[in-house]
Amino acid sequence: MLNKLIALGLVLGLIVGLAATATNNAALLGIANASAPFGTLFVNAIKMVVIPLVVSIIFASVARMGDLRALGKLGGTAGAYMVATLVPAVAIGMGVSALSLRFVPEVDLPASDAVTVPALQSLSAFFTQLIPSNVFAAASAGRILPLVVFAALLATAVATLDTNRRERMVQAAEDIGAALIKLVWWILWLAPIGVFGLIAPATAAMGWGLVQSLGVFILAVGVGLIIFVAVIYLPTLMFFKRPAFSSLRGLGGAIGIAISTTSTATAIPVTLEETTRNWGVSKVTAELLVPVGASLYRPGSALFQGAAIIFLAHLYGVPIGLGAAVAVLFATLLVSLTVAPVPSSGVITMAPALDAIGVPVAGLALLLGVDRLPDMMRSGVNVLGQATTAVVADSKKAPADPAEASVIQ
Repeated sequence: MLNKLIALGLVLGLIVGLAATATNNAALLGIANASAPFGTLFVNAIKMVVIPLVVSIIFASVARMGDLRALGKLGGTAGAYMVATLVPAVAIGMGVSALSLRFVPEVDLPASDAVTVPALQSLSAFFTQLIPSNVFAAASAGRILPLVVFAALLATAVATLDTNRRERMVQAAEDIGAALIKLVWWILWLAPIGVFGLIAPATAAMGWGLVQSLGVFILAVGVGLIIFVAVIYLPTLMFFKRPAFSSLRGLGGAIGIAISTTSTATAIPVTLEETTRNWGVSKVTAELLVPVGASLYRPGSALFQGAAIIFLAHLYGVPIGLGAAVAVLFATLLVSLTVAPVPSSGVITMAPALDAIGVPVAGLALLLGVDRLPDMMRSGVNVLGQATTAVVADSKKAPADPAEASVIQ
């Protein structure tokens, strides 16, 4: 029922927004613009719950596991799979974007206003910042990756304590996590209004002309995501005895939530439920890797960013040779790990990578205008990738029918 309501909000938002821009009707434009605060409130609610939810679940999962060798093996397997699949994700995004350039129509580029862009992180700086000097400052700045590292290290220390102390701390973290998951469900029941508030004004503002001029790019991203899923995730699921298409149905609720809300963090409770119930992943593995994946692993966003950099470089006439392409690949890998699991953050975090190869950062305004559709597509792929990673790292036998249950009907 909830999934249908969110889809209804999405469809109504598209209808109102497109009708407003097509007819220039004052009443429809007023409705679309008046709904924007509801979208802002929805995004704020998602941001509010992301950090405490991820930290509490990761802490409880690592501390509960206790066996540090098992934890290292699980994390090593998952981490290797994530990195190994991010590389082809970026490469496929760059490739489909390059092939689509011959079909790209002329676009009126925005003025290149002066924008202060942070320097692109080096690999050493990236690893240095994994350990936060101030945990609360990292939380205030929304830097999830250092908080994940802190939560995992603290939980590892807790796992070595005597049983009574460990159980008290783990139980407290699990109780906090349960309360936050309940809060997420409340937010999801407000999602139809929030999704309408995000879609309607964005669609009304972009207009048909911009949709048509950037339609090739959106189509290229969609094709790239389909190729990526077909050559990476479906074979992986089949290798681990999960029938590919029935597995997709078994994760349909989580994918639907992620697509509608463009947030993998919002889908965490549903992803946890469906990966354990329908995909046969053990609870301890799912509770560790799903929130970690929502924080760090967004292959759909990496693919989108690789495609977007090639697209914007073409629009601004910036040549990208082999050396620059390798630099883009490396930069996008680093940037994709710092994308917050909230709407449109994949666009904003591209600024350092664009600046590094000489593409005007003002070009991001083009992508922000039409980002809702690619954001929906890549969010669904992100959730699929996070669940697939849990399957790869888990050793539990798959159920006979991965699609025999569904959390959201």
